[in-house]
Amino acid sequence: MPPVPSSTRCATARGPISSIRSPDIVRVVHSPADASLASDRLRTTGRVVMVPTMGALHDGHVSLMDRARALGDHVVVSIFVNPLQFGDASDLAKYPSDLDGDLDICRRAGVDLVWAPSIDHMYPDGFATRVSVTGVSEPFEGRHRPGHFDGVATVVTKLFAVIRPDGAVFGAKDFQQVAVIKRLSADLGLPVGIDVAPTVRDHDGLALSSRNARLDPASRSRALAIPRSLTAVEKAWRSGVRHTDELETILAAELLGLDVDYASVVDPQTLSTRRDDHAPAVALVAATVGSVRLIDNTVLD
Repeated sequence: MPPVPSSTRCATARGPISSIRSPDIVRVVHSPADASLASDRLRTTGRVVMVPTMGALHDGHVSLMDRARALGDHVVVSIFVNPLQFGDASDLAKYPSDLDGDLDICRRAGVDLVWAPSIDHMYPDGFATRVSVTGVSEPFEGRHRPGHFDGVATVVTKLFAVIRPDGAVFGAKDFQQVAVIKRLSADLGLPVGIDVAPTVRDHDGLALSSRNARLDPASRSRALAIPRSLTAVEKAWRSGVRHTDELETILAAELLGLDVDYASVVDPQTLSTRRDDHAPAVALVAATVGSVRLIDNTVLD
C-alpha cells in the first residue's frame, strides 16, 4: 500500500464506529427552542461540546464526536443540510441523506443530544440575515463557490447562538472552512473554543467525505491521485524543498487527468502567497472526479 498524507486512517467509509459508548437511545430535538432548552440542561452538569454536521455520517464524523467527548462532558451533534452553502441546486439535491442511519451512529458513539432542525426551523419566513467573513473566505473555495462561506458563517453563528456550546469540533479536511470559523469566532467574540480534529482517511488514503458515496469504482481509483499528490509534496518538504513554485509543480504532477480547480501551497494563516520559504505552509487541492468534487489538504511544517 502506498503511503498516504499524515492523518488518521480507518477501515471503511461507513465502517466500524470507533467509540465504545452505546446507550439504548439518543435524544433528538428539532426546534431551536427545544434544542436550546436541552443544551441548557446538559450544561448544568458539565461542559457542552458541539459537532456541527450535514449528516451522511461516517467514521470521520465519529472521530469528531470522540474528540468532543474527550474535551467535554456532553456531546451535541447537529444534523442539518444547509441550503445556504450550496450555490448549485442540483448539488444540494444530490447531497446524501440518511437520518435514521445517522441517529444510529450517534447512538453508538454515545452522543447526548442530536439537533436535527428543518429548513423552516433554521430559516423561517422573513429570515433576512447573512453573516459574511472577508479575507480568508475569498480565495479557493470562496472563488469557486461564491456565497458558500456566507452560508457557512450564517449557519454556524445560528448553531452557536442556539446551543451555546463551550466548544465545537471541526475536521481538518475542510481547512479553509476552519479558518473562516476561527475568524468568525474571534471577530464576534463568540465564547466557543474551536478545536480541529485530524483528517480521517480510508485504507487507500482517500479522505473520508460524505460525497465519496457517489464515486463509482473507476472514479474512486482516479480520485486517489489527490492523496498521492499530498503525499508527494509532504515527501518533498521532508527532503528540504521549500520554494512554493517547486512544491506546487510536484503537487500538480500527480493530478494530471483530473479536473483541478486549484492545487496551491500557501500561508496557512492567511491563505495567501507565502512570503518566507522557511515558514510553514499548507497544500490545498480541489478537483472534480466524474461528477464529484473533492477537497483535501496537508499542513507542511
